[in-house]
Amino acid sequence: MNWSRPADFHTQLQRLWQRGELLRATVSDDAIDWPLRLSLKSPSAADLRDRFEAVRTWVQDITTQPRLRIAWRESIHRVQGRQRLPEAIWVDSLDDALALLGKASEARRFQALWQQTAGTQPDVLPWLQRHPLQALALAGQWSRLLAVIAWIQAHPRPGVYLRQVDAPGIDSKFIEAHRSTLAQWLDLSLPAEAIDQDARGVAQFARRYGFRDKPVRIRLRLLDARLPNLPGCTGLSDITLDADSFAALDLPIEHAFITENEVNFLAFPPIGHAIVIFGAGYGWEALAQARWLNQCRMHYWGDIDTHGFAILDSLRSRFPHAASLLMDRPTLLAHQAQWGEEPPAARHDQALLHLTPDEGRLYDDLRQDRLQARLRLEQERIGYGWLRARLATMVGQARTS
Repeated sequence: MNWSRPADFHTQLQRLWQRGELLRATVSDDAIDWPLRLSLKSPSAADLRDRFEAVRTWVQDITTQPRLRIAWRESIHRVQGRQRLPEAIWVDSLDDALALLGKASEARRFQALWQQTAGTQPDVLPWLQRHPLQALALAGQWSRLLAVIAWIQAHPRPGVYLRQVDAPGIDSKFIEAHRSTLAQWLDLSLPAEAIDQDARGVAQFARRYGFRDKPVRIRLRLLDARLPNLPGCTGLSDITLDADSFAALDLPIEHAFITENEVNFLAFPPIGHAIVIFGAGYGWEALAQARWLNQCRMHYWGDIDTHGFAILDSLRSRFPHAASLLMDRPTLLAHQAQWGEEPPAARHDQALLHLTPDEGRLYDDLRQDRLQARLRLEQERIGYGWLRARLATMVGQARTS
């Protein structure tokens, strides 16, 4: 029997709650048309004939449910005589729906948030309409969130660290924990000139709204002892600089190598007029500030897997002249004994637009598992002699070109 049960009516209303429609109805008369008719599956004439007692029990269960209005239909059955069965189930009002779900207190809390926001930050109200359940989850922090918005409105693009936001009850950890919500509110409530539209995502919250961010550090090694010493770094080959200082360098180099593995970075062999940079995954914005890197040959060495080629593709979007190092089919096939598996979470299967034809074919083989399922050759598993031989050939070719 697939007749509607009381729990089915509750489920229908619960769906409206989960979609936020009942909460929206507390602040908008247009959200739901009342009375609301619920879906009803009722017994057929054959059920009435063959399962009369079950039908009678079903009717009793339906009629005992509070705050449901039943529309009845009468029929005359040739065996059972005149019978009356529910034809439609109605919920007459929002209050009835909330009472049936036990959500009246939550609805009042949402209305209070709405009124508080309307009085202080009305531009944020569209967010509340779209995300009423999320608003309820944030109710305990609501006043503090509004205080952050008010402070930033009063200090647009302040040029300070989040730690320096001086609003009652607000600290940098609170702001960092709620950056996603605050960003959506700020986009609604700040003038366009106070927002850096090129900065997107939680990681670029500070830049988007004009705060200072922790400086990006770039680590490099001088691979040629004849390169000039940097100020304050005499005798050092392993150097870490902030992005601005790195961008201001003017090193007389011919090659800049980037590797994602720290051991490879530390063990990279000496090469004339060259440096090696400890890579930072997809964070190429800091390197892009160093325009002098466009004047030298750039080489990226990553794992031979879909993730490694995605990073290479991202680097080429900033440095189109960047070449790959040891990310080729001969290297992969020569190290079959060292093959491993790429973690599923790191896999990429989208088309990449900045690969060479040979790289693109190898990437397609990897993402389509043509050589081995989830094939991965980590860069540190490549023979050191293989690296030295490739570097010698590459540098020799560069000198004769």
